[in-house]
Amino acid sequence: MSKPPRRPSPQPAAPSPSPRRKTGPLVAVVAVAAGGLAVFALTASRRTGPAAAAPAETPSPPAAAAASQTPAPAPPAAAALQPHPQKELPPLPLPAYPLGRSTQVITAAYRFAAEHPEILTYVPCFCGCERSGHRGNEDCFVRTRAANGDVVEWEPHGMECNVCLDVATQAMQMYASGASVRDIRAAVEQKWAAQAAQLHTHTPTPDPPR
Repeated sequence: MSKPPRRPSPQPAAPSPSPRRKTGPLVAVVAVAAGGLAVFALTASRRTGPAAAAPAETPSPPAAAAASQTPAPAPPAAAALQPHPQKELPPLPLPAYPLGRSTQVITAAYRFAAEHPEILTYVPCFCGCERSGHRGNEDCFVRTRAANGDVVEWEPHGMECNVCLDVATQAMQMYASGASVRDIRAAVEQKWAAQAAQLHTHTPTPDPPR
């Protein structure tokens, strides 16, 4: 009996070639991700930096600036309008040529104006000196006073103006007789009313206090 023919043993299958690793795209993805993380970290650090941590505080104004905004109190006007005896007066620069009134009258008017601003400040003048900025008869004789009320500079206009001198002399004589400043003002206005109306001259003198 014949032997059956041998079947050839099956050959093992050849291993399939392993697929190539696609390293190129994977590297690119990793690089993009790393770059994104770096940008995010940089942005976050800028947002949380010291400049953005807290708003800057508004500086408070200096004390001097705050003090300058406070209005200064108005000086008491009545304090300067009191009798002010002055032991030593500045020398009176009388000119060498003759004047319309005697030296004694001129000197007395200037002293009265220096020591009694509470009178002549409220007595008007009628010579037209309001065009020079005078507000009353006192301005015809006194130009500058110190902080304590002392006369430091004379107004030379009064020594050459007979109207200024006559108004001051009338006020001085009435004051010596005991008249009030309101009575003196009324008498002076009455005496010089005609000249004031004719020449349109009258200082803008404030009314005496009541």
